[in-house]
Amino acid sequence: MGKIKLKNIRIHSNHGCLKEEMLIGSDYRVDLEITADLSQPSLSDKLLETVDYVHLNNIVKEEMAIRSNLLEHVAKRIIDRIFLEIDEVTQVMVEVSKINPPIGGDVESVSVKLRFNR
Repeated sequence: MGKIKLKNIRIHSNHGCLKEEMLIGSDYRVDLEITADLSQPSLSDKLLETVDYVHLNNIVKEEMAIRSNLLEHVAKRIIDRIFLEIDEVTQVMVEVSKINPPIGGDVESVSVKLRFNR
């Protein structure tokens, strides 16, 4: 087994329960880690035999573009989509962080981390 990680995917989106968040949006950071059998592509050097991280990044960007009230909801949608589209993936961990959240204090970010197995 092996892991592929995408760190610090930066996206602007409109998640949140507050009206201002829905209208102006916020900056987000997404960290993604998948587990899959990478033994064959490590020998063959063929893109078609591995999990393409461009595909993973596109899933994250597309799901982050769909507004949700909760970070938990968007994180689970990312996981569901990866399992739906990429059979080789056996585990997904995703962390979605809202940068400078509007919570009445000096807080760098708030994060939700979900991990699911196939």
